[in-house]
Amino acid sequence: MKKENNKEAKLQKIRHSLSHLLAAAVIEKYPATKLGIGPVIENGFYYDFDFEKSISENDLAELESRVRELAEKNLVFTKKNVTYTEAKKLFKSAPYKLELIKELKKKKEPLTVYITESKANRSKSAGCGSSVISCFVDLCAGPHVKNTSEINPDAFALTKIAGAYWRGNEKNKMLTRIYGLAFETKRELEKYQNILTEAERRDHKKLGPELDLFTFSELVGSGLPLWTPKGTLIRNILDNFVWELRKKEGYEMVDIPHISKKDLYEKSGHWQKFKDELFKIETREGHLFAIKPMNCPQHTQIYARKKWSYRELPQRYATTTKVYRDEQSGELAGLSRVRAITQDDAHVFCRKSQIHEEMGKIWDIIRTFYGAFGFSLSVRLSLSDPKQMEKYLGSPKLWKIAENELRALIKDKKASANEAKGEAAFYGPKIDFMANDSLGREWQVATIQLDMNMPERFDLTCVNEEGKPERIVMLHAAIMGSIERFLSILIEHYAGAFPLWLSPVQINILPVSEKFTAYAGEIRNKLFAAGIRAEINGSGETLGKRIRDAELQKIPYILVVGEKEKSTKTVNFRRKGGKETGTISADEFVSKIEKEIAGKK
Repeated sequence: MKKENNKEAKLQKIRHSLSHLLAAAVIEKYPATKLGIGPVIENGFYYDFDFEKSISENDLAELESRVRELAEKNLVFTKKNVTYTEAKKLFKSAPYKLELIKELKKKKEPLTVYITESKANRSKSAGCGSSVISCFVDLCAGPHVKNTSEINPDAFALTKIAGAYWRGNEKNKMLTRIYGLAFETKRELEKYQNILTEAERRDHKKLGPELDLFTFSELVGSGLPLWTPKGTLIRNILDNFVWELRKKEGYEMVDIPHISKKDLYEKSGHWQKFKDELFKIETREGHLFAIKPMNCPQHTQIYARKKWSYRELPQRYATTTKVYRDEQSGELAGLSRVRAITQDDAHVFCRKSQIHEEMGKIWDIIRTFYGAFGFSLSVRLSLSDPKQMEKYLGSPKLWKIAENELRALIKDKKASANEAKGEAAFYGPKIDFMANDSLGREWQVATIQLDMNMPERFDLTCVNEEGKPERIVMLHAAIMGSIERFLSILIEHYAGAFPLWLSPVQINILPVSEKFTAYAGEIRNKLFAAGIRAEINGSGETLGKRIRDAELQKIPYILVVGEKEKSTKTVNFRRKGGKETGTISADEFVSKIEKEIAGKK
């Protein structure tokens, strides 16, 4: 672990240093450019620029070449503390830097700059001459490499250009962001570039419309996906799978409205924390409503409708419904980040003595569900930040109890977990399940959240054995979390080639010619009767063309029927990718497919 941490720390310095070299190369070539910021990001870095004239990705090769030359010059990075007066003088022609300096002064934080220069031109002061390359100065807290000799010039690449609002605020000017990748070795860079190439091939934003699963409309609005019949079918199959697992554990379905009074979210604490991210509605009578951004406050009111005996607990409510959040346009990304989010949401209202058993049931549901897709799951325990308890609802005592309950569950399940301070929900700690897809990318998927604060705020109780009110607790459990986001992961995990049980069209039947269309219809009827989704493609195209079309649509099985098949009541089948072929009776084929679907292979 220490070795990994050291490697990551070294990479952070390399990436940060490359962002400065990029800025130096840009200023050298485009002197009128105003600099924004250049932080390290996962696997690389970026820098934001305000160019006098726009540039394109065609310009990246020249900039990359110049950055490589700079990296080979053994330039030195030197950190220097400066006063606010010195900083303002240094960056008098850099409005974005001056804005940052003003903020740092207001927060009474120290100011530092990093000077990048050749050893021969090393200066004793921050103001080090007019040559950009001999001495480049940037407002920065670091860290950086000591010398660019620590940077492998063949292990980085400038990758793309994008627009980015200054400070992420759409009211500010749009700047040009240049992204780069950086690793310790050329081999690591090439390996990651290959992953990116494969990820681009699997991109759900491309595959989803190609497979006719969803679409977006400018008239409807960004971040509001529209689901086609095929896409809706997949959503329903997934939702039904979750529901069947929950039903076995005693969950009951409930339904809630899409809007609620502001009062509900003030009571829950969500208004104070998320009011700027909510869509709001004002009625003709002047009442303020919010389109629900989450379901838990409304579920509390279903529980609060009556007095409950301890004998009636747990109460387990489940609903699949949309919630809405006012995400900024620049943050929207296909199905991964949307404004209309479908949640397979559930909440358990139980006694403290029932927490462990109920969370264990949710854990088992999650393992069963994700096992069907071949995902390997790891666990992250998301905790509060003890140094910033003002960010959370409730007392430190309640948080400690809740966090220890989650630790006990993880131990009981014989799992190990990475503990992440500061990653808890604002009302309670949670167990996050992390899935690795077929490209090795990690995604946060399901969660189990233990909430002792919402029951306090809404005064939720049961009547205990002594006839007295007893405070209950609330569990939040999302299996897919967001169906939209889960489907974006699933499309890319499978590259659009869904397993048979999930594929919207499971069988494509291809009659060799028109005279075998009737027999193809008989086969389809047999499949329909068994609940198998099948289509006939009897178009005038050649058989080869129709086979290619079925493969492009990633349909799991292709059946070809002609004279031989009709006379022997058989089908010639082919598994996608040619993994399995053969000729068997129609009834045998139906039985084979039924078994494969039932096993969720």
